[in-house]
Amino acid sequence: MSGHSKWATIKHKKGAADAKRGKLFAKLARQIEVAARGGGGDPDMNPSLRTAVQKAKAAQMTNDAIDRAIKRGTGEGGADAYEDITYEGYAPGGVALLIDVLTDNRNRTSADIRSALTKMGGTMAEPGAVGWQFSRKGIILVEGKGVDEDELMMAALEAGADDVENVGDAWQVTVGNPSDTYDIKDAIEGAGYTIMSADTPMVSDNLVPVTSVEDAKKILRIMEAIEDNDDVQDVYSNFDIADDVMEAAAG
Repeated sequence: MSGHSKWATIKHKKGAADAKRGKLFAKLARQIEVAARGGGGDPDMNPSLRTAVQKAKAAQMTNDAIDRAIKRGTGEGGADAYEDITYEGYAPGGVALLIDVLTDNRNRTSADIRSALTKMGGTMAEPGAVGWQFSRKGIILVEGKGVDEDELMMAALEAGADDVENVGDAWQVTVGNPSDTYDIKDAIEGAGYTIMSADTPMVSDNLVPVTSVEDAKKILRIMEAIEDNDDVQDVYSNFDIADDVMEAAAG
């Protein structure tokens, strides 16, 4: 069971509890702006924008908000100039971190991320030090209650997914081609399943086992602190924390 799966499930629960939708929408809008600026405002002609729009719709962002973000990106709304940067680092226990940001101030963001890492025993890493361990995939979490594994497997594979795995209270559907993720999500939803989340994260097959509750707490706090930064779009990690350790750390 991958660290990403557990972390995604925790984030889903925390998101529902903490009502951080406004911050999420601001980050999604920034992604849409940058995609529109780079490849134009037509999602059919701009694959990056299409993915950003699908991600925003999956998070229930309104069409009006999406349209405004596209217009800012194409120069109709005075959008800021954002720089796309990926930082790399280590959390306690040798756990690798990839941190994607869109920032209008590289120095500020770099200092904030370094501070979040070092306060909990992590460190920044040189570019390329951990990035080679990750590849982008589609990850769809399906509500697990009352779901028959064989039926879900058949629906997911027919839609074009690569694998289905139980991750506790949910089923994780993995998509090898991330550009197909949201079409497959729609197909699974159309088959009658409840989608908890859909995303195209960077995923590592080189998982680092974490058996210390203290290390697990530090890792989760680092990721939460970094994700709370307005410039940070996503945080990816390769931890593999046992269920009992995860529950103790997240409790």
